[in-house]
Amino acid sequence: MVGETVITVVGNLTDDPELRLTPSGDTVAHFTVASTPRTFDRQSNEWRDAETLFLRCSVWRQEAEHAAESLTRGTRVIVQGRLRQRTYETREGERRTVIELEADEIGPSLRFAAVTITKPPYTAAPAGSRGGPRPPAEDPFTRPGGGERPVPAEGGQHALRKETEPF
Repeated sequence: MVGETVITVVGNLTDDPELRLTPSGDTVAHFTVASTPRTFDRQSNEWRDAETLFLRCSVWRQEAEHAAESLTRGTRVIVQGRLRQRTYETREGERRTVIELEADEIGPSLRFAAVTITKPPYTAAPAGSRGGPRPPAEDPFTRPGGGERPVPAEGGQHALRKETEPF
């Protein structure tokens, strides 16, 4: 949406994602990412850690289930999403405001680890649900025996052409 603040955070999970079911039946996973920037101090010729940012995050529906299955405490992750501000009242009657990251994408960082990706079978979203799983897109890089692929045409439009040679 226009005007939303979209950010990307790289850091480590402080705990395993916590999976919950909302009263409306949606699945949500909550987790905290700790991101510590490092700076080089030229005077001492050493790397120093700056102040750590702890950012509470949430991810919804099937992606929440995938995050809970795949990620654990200490995993280095890359999270992209929209900042949300939420105000609530404590049991003592104090008003508090928090800023959270509603994740659109989350995945492990491959900088210090290797992962194996497993694609779950596609299941259709219930009628009337927002978001949810999307049908798998055809992968243009896995075409046995050639196939058609989009290529730029005049005016910036894409057209399909029969591919006879690998690219």
